[in-house]
Amino acid sequence: MDQPAQDSLFISVPGGAQLHLRRIQAEGATRSPVLMMHGSVENGRVFYTPSGRGLGPFLARAGHPVYVADQRGRGESKPRLARGHSYGQTEAITEDIPALHRAVSAHHPGQRVHWIAHSWGGVLMLAALGRLPALQTEVASLSFFGTKRCVRVSNLHKRLLIDLYWMRLAPLAALAFGYLPSKRLGLGSDDESRASLAQCCAWVRPGPWNDPADGFDYGRALTLAEHLPPAWYLAAVNDPCLGNPDDVRDLMTEAGQADQRFTLLGRSQGNMHDYDHVTMLTHRDAPRDHFPAVAAWLAEHDESGE
Repeated sequence: MDQPAQDSLFISVPGGAQLHLRRIQAEGATRSPVLMMHGSVENGRVFYTPSGRGLGPFLARAGHPVYVADQRGRGESKPRLARGHSYGQTEAITEDIPALHRAVSAHHPGQRVHWIAHSWGGVLMLAALGRLPALQTEVASLSFFGTKRCVRVSNLHKRLLIDLYWMRLAPLAALAFGYLPSKRLGLGSDDESRASLAQCCAWVRPGPWNDPADGFDYGRALTLAEHLPPAWYLAAVNDPCLGNPDDVRDLMTEAGQADQRFTLLGRSQGNMHDYDHVTMLTHRDAPRDHFPAVAAWLAEHDESGE
């Protein structure tokens, strides 16, 4: 099969920034569109390569117009993160996710949009649904890979990656550089703003799910939500702390969707490999292992037909 076409769109948001959307679409696409959101110290390339690998191109070949976002300052979004960049999670939730969703909807009027996220991107998407209830009926389904909010598990990986690096050393690096240079440090595929890092650290600690900027209670908003879309949470067997299966299940309980499912990806569950936090999306065997199930999930909640 021919590779789906790829091009770039740029979405203007407050403050003069432009968000990059990678559009991946096969000729004659008939299914509902998909919006993809990456996690912390990442960019949208976790979902695609220019040569056509990844979940984005896979779903495009299945008939979905796919739009992969780069969060503000990351990937091909403009400008790049730099000292003095004050953007944080609150802006991602209240400005950027709605703008990205509206941009996708404008290209596909009358159709609901499937939302897919990796890691912390799912936390931001859930928060946007809680804070902006009008979005709830416009989203067809949620698919979250390795998405957790609080880290409650206790193991060596958690003590090194979360307690030592993320909570202590990373804020010091962000203070020194004005942002977290994760790519330069070899600890991520992209950088992170100082404000996003601080707000993420506040949510990683077990406790109320409140906005650090204005106190908005996301946990309560989600609990009271009447139209949350069906959600599928996928976790990897070999993911000790960034998306530990137990922490993923805790987020499911906290979000409280009436229609939700959980899948553990690993050999013991019948998969080809014991995937980790990243390879669950990037492994060369994923397209013939669990990606077809993702396409089936979208088809189950798709309104556009064949």
